[in-house]
Amino acid sequence: MNRKEQSNHGVIPTPVYLAVGAALLLLTGLTVAVSFVHLGPFNLVVAMLIATLKASLVALFFMHLFYDNKLYMTVFLTAITFLGVFIILTMFDTMRRDDIYEEVAHPIKKQAVIYEKLKADSTATSHEAKPSH
Repeated sequence: MNRKEQSNHGVIPTPVYLAVGAALLLLTGLTVAVSFVHLGPFNLVVAMLIATLKASLVALFFMHLFYDNKLYMTVFLTAITFLGVFIILTMFDTMRRDDIYEEVAHPIKKQAVIYEKLKADSTATSHEAKPSH
């Protein structure tokens, strides 16, 4: 490594660390605030996006990827982006499976009398009167 390459990896100024730390605190507050807002199935997606942004800030500044070879930063950001996309797509799939199964089960339940009997038995046992002493 020659002197020119060594000089590019200087010490990061303290204001940069403070700004990144403040951004992380703000994003943490945003995560807490968003948790109280009902966004339906998008609650988890928004939380994952904020967490991805926080992880990117940590990797870029505290792990010095921002000041290192740009190829490393590009590989990291691409990997974290695709990881987030795949996790979000998987979450959407698992959250919506019940709707698909309910539609498939509807014609079966309509023709099967046993399901009505099971439903009647379960409501009868749950609403039984308590025995008197």
